[in-house]
Amino acid sequence: MITTAAISTIREHVKAWHTKGETVAFVPTMGNLHQGHITLVNEAKTRADHVVVSIFVNPMQFGPKEDLDGYPRTLEQDSEKLIAAGAELLFTPTPELIYPRGLAQQTFIEVPDIGDELCGASRPGHFRGVATIVAKLFNIVQPDMALFGRKDFQQLMIIKTMVEDLSMPIEVIGIDTIREASGLAMSSRNGYLTADEKHRAATLKRTIDDVINAVQHGQDHRQAIAQAEQQLKAAGFTPDYFELRSADTLRQANENDNHLVVIAAAYLGKARLIDNVSFSRHPK
Repeated sequence: MITTAAISTIREHVKAWHTKGETVAFVPTMGNLHQGHITLVNEAKTRADHVVVSIFVNPMQFGPKEDLDGYPRTLEQDSEKLIAAGAELLFTPTPELIYPRGLAQQTFIEVPDIGDELCGASRPGHFRGVATIVAKLFNIVQPDMALFGRKDFQQLMIIKTMVEDLSMPIEVIGIDTIREASGLAMSSRNGYLTADEKHRAATLKRTIDDVINAVQHGQDHRQAIAQAEQQLKAAGFTPDYFELRSADTLRQANENDNHLVVIAAAYLGKARLIDNVSFSRHPK
C-alpha cells in the first residue's frame, strides 16, 4: 500500500488507473479504524478495480467544545488494517494542506434543510464541515464511487444530496451498519465508553427496535418514542434526539410514509452515540 500526503501522488495514480479504463472506489475516514471501516474497504474491492482510503481528522466538523484534540490518532494500527484489507493507496493529508488559508478563509459547502436539524441542530456547523471536506476529497481523489456507512444516516443523505445538486460524477454507496454482538453500532467513539457503559450502550439499538415494533403494530409513534426516551434515561443515557422520519427525505414522518427510519442520538458518559434503523411501516 502506498501512503502519501501529496495531492499530486494521489492524482498521478488515479489518472493512470483511469487511463487504463479501470475503476476507483474511495473510502474517506477519520482513522481510528474498526471493523465497520474495514467492511467498507472490503465492499469497495468487490465494486471497483482499485481502492483509495483517506485518513483525515477534519477540524471543520468539530465544534468549539468537542474533542478534536482528544480524537484518537492511530495511523500505524490503521495502516496495518488497511494493508491486510487490500487497500492500495492511503491519503493522509495535514490540516495545513487541506486548509492552507485557515478555516476562517476556507470556501465551504452547505446542504440546506436536512443539514440544519437532528445532528445539525445539536452540532452547529458540523455538516458544513462534512460537506466541505468530502467535496474537497472527491475533487482530489476523483473516484468513480465512494462508500459510506449507513450508521451516519443523515451524513449519507447530505453527501448524496450534495453530489446530486453539484452534478458530481460519483456514485455514493451506503453500506449497512456493522454491529457488535450486543447490537451496538461500531463507532470510533465507543472507545470513550467504560466497560459498564459499553454493556448498557446496547440499550440504544434495543430501544429503536422496540419503537419499530410498536409502529408496525399500529401504536402512535409519539407515544412509542416517549416510552423509548424514558427507557434510555433509565439506562443512564441523556437523549439528544429520538425521532421517526421519512427514510427518503428525512422529513418528519406522516401517515402516508411507508419507508421510515428511527434515528437517534444520546449521550452515555463521555460518548455521544448515534444509531438508526430503516424499516417499512407495513412490511410485506
